[in-house]
Amino acid sequence: MSSSKTGCCLRLLCGESFSMRRLLFMCLVTSLLMFLGGCTKRGGTTVARDAGSLISKQEIESVQNAPVKEAKSTEHLDGTFRVSQCLYTAAEFSKSVSLALIQPDQKQRGARTPRDFWKEKFDPYENEEPQTKTHNEKEEGPAPKKIVGLGAEAYWVANRFGGILYVLKGDAFISIGIGGTDDEETKLNKSKVLAQKALERL
Repeated sequence: MSSSKTGCCLRLLCGESFSMRRLLFMCLVTSLLMFLGGCTKRGGTTVARDAGSLISKQEIESVQNAPVKEAKSTEHLDGTFRVSQCLYTAAEFSKSVSLALIQPDQKQRGARTPRDFWKEKFDPYENEEPQTKTHNEKEEGPAPKKIVGLGAEAYWVANRFGGILYVLKGDAFISIGIGGTDDEETKLNKSKVLAQKALERL
């Protein structure tokens, strides 16, 4: 092969090599962006998740000691919030569990967030001992009880069925309501177990 032909082939190979490297680089960047898009966090902002993906039917069955027939998820927008709910219907219906995940609507960035709502609802009780609400408040029953060591913040709101556990993480929060005939303290402890599992996946 002549030197001129050799030089021509080398230039062609080098050009193809450069194009291939550039193609591989673009593929790598594209894959990385797709990976980041699938994460649960992006720049400190919660990416939309489905409530049903946070707790499995088996985990509900273990805590409630009852088989779960169905886990049905629904979703809707509430103002600037994206609300995902999952009802775990137990064979013994009274032992069913409800899980809600409240997240920002990513299409309305800069708007009021679930964390803003959280501060409005719970900050007044941050440093208070549990007590009965005043008659001026619309809700009946005891004031929210702060729960330490769960998520960024957590509160238990008692009601005649036991109560609902609210847990904040980042710009989202979850709520868990447990059915059954257990007393309030047992329902709170069960709710904390389920909340911890949900937080690990949020």
